[in-house]
Amino acid sequence: MPATGLQALILCGPGSSFPTFTSNPDENPKALLPIANRPMVWYPIDFCYRTGITDITLVCPPSAADAITTALRTNPFLTGLPHPRPDLVAPHGLDQNTGTAEILRLPEIRELVTSDFVVLPCDLVCELEGEKLLQAWMVKAASLPDLLGNGEPPYGNGGLGVWYETKTANPVKGEETDLLITAPMPMPPLPTSKDSLLPNLSYVAYSMPKDSLNDLVDQKKGLPIRHGLLRSHPKLQVLTTHRDAHIYILPKWILDFVQNERLETLGEDVIGWWAKANWETGLSEKLGLKSVIEGGGGGLDRNKSARGNGASPEHNGLDSPVRAHEHYGSPAPADAHRRHNDGLLAKPTQFTIPPILAYIHPYHADAPLLRRVDTAQLLLAVSLQLAKLSSVEEAGPEAASPFAHSRKVAYPEGIKPRTTITRQDCLIADNVMVEEKTSIKESVVGANCQIREGAKLFQCLLMDGVVVGKGCKLTRCILGKRSEIGEGSTLTDCEVQENLLVEPKTEDKDTKLMSSSGLEASEQEMQDAMESIDAGNDGNSTLLLG
Repeated sequence: MPATGLQALILCGPGSSFPTFTSNPDENPKALLPIANRPMVWYPIDFCYRTGITDITLVCPPSAADAITTALRTNPFLTGLPHPRPDLVAPHGLDQNTGTAEILRLPEIRELVTSDFVVLPCDLVCELEGEKLLQAWMVKAASLPDLLGNGEPPYGNGGLGVWYETKTANPVKGEETDLLITAPMPMPPLPTSKDSLLPNLSYVAYSMPKDSLNDLVDQKKGLPIRHGLLRSHPKLQVLTTHRDAHIYILPKWILDFVQNERLETLGEDVIGWWAKANWETGLSEKLGLKSVIEGGGGGLDRNKSARGNGASPEHNGLDSPVRAHEHYGSPAPADAHRRHNDGLLAKPTQFTIPPILAYIHPYHADAPLLRRVDTAQLLLAVSLQLAKLSSVEEAGPEAASPFAHSRKVAYPEGIKPRTTITRQDCLIADNVMVEEKTSIKESVVGANCQIREGAKLFQCLLMDGVVVGKGCKLTRCILGKRSEIGEGSTLTDCEVQENLLVEPKTEDKDTKLMSSSGLEASEQEMQDAMESIDAGNDGNSTLLLG
């Protein structure tokens, strides 16, 4: 793919959502946890390459920099990436409590980003063809003068986010969802091609995480809707079972917008307020959007911040009163294309807020896989789903999925006779030794594992170097790196910390098996997170990086 001119930032947090496997995030950061035997961060990097983006930067806390740097140099999946290889930046001000919008305020990141850019999480697994996503953005949200010109104000490039359905054929219990309210876009005058993403685009009218929505509904005893939203968009679609994939194509001017220190997260604050500014009269002035877009040096009115002057911090101002006398804002997004231009490449002479669009990924049996993997349940579910993909050896290089492995069993010589391995739904990595009378079904086994005689594995994920003792029975378990399960143990729905020895004959169910130090670290992470939330401005929660 030719380079797109866009940059990509992949946010690699420490992994507070995986306490069993990242109790020591300096050595085992979340970005290196294996999904179907590949490091987690490989998937968003691969998505960038498939999109045509080669200017890729991984952003991580300084404490995790050594571990990720070592992996980039030694892990066979990461060393096999095409050139140019991703860069790694570890800003000094970045820690586990830094919000995703706050990352863009860090001096190292502002100096790094020189063009429109894409932000992705390290836990993204996206089979979608990224170039189609970019084409949809260029057609519906990008400004031709900004794409071809020198990037001078007033800016016209808009943004695009991605949401996907969580209620699939195999839903994952407890998976987070978001509230998304969208307005339809005008239908194109000509029919689009079958593989176009344009029919799945809409304007973002409102977006917030489901936990914030629940707090709002509890407080207001209902969902308040502003009249300004209904006047601007007579037709709205409310989605409650979808999730923000945290894939954002953003214009460079967003770096000036996020200088408002009230903006802590990209999903709820930046995208949410940007969407509201397209229909709430006067909000663009309060947010500083007008001065940013018109090139006022990022002039943000500190006295009229996003969470002040009628925009209630508890609920993002969803029901704050309309100020009919304030006419600073843009017209509704549906009218955004009606700009007064002197020519095809001329900048608009009338102030309008560039649109923020939503691509709603459709769900059907043959839809490309799109999922965030930020809990142990999702780690297991997505790994098992990827294990069912036909290998390159079976399907051929042209028909195979981009996530297919070369072979389902990488080292057949390690498999002894009289074993049962259901190859259609299993994935066995290099140098795995499987003894006789074992049964492995619907499972992923990492490199250098040893499965002793008579062991039975069903719907399990084994990370590198795991030893499963003789006669063990494991069901829906995740075993951390170099852990060892003692002979004759029976575990169901368990997570086992890395390097942990489980005593022989252990019987356990629905448990996180961790060492005492790991439990202490996990409890400390939770305490730090709660303190961060309590210390947040006006009681608003901070989205933890990762």
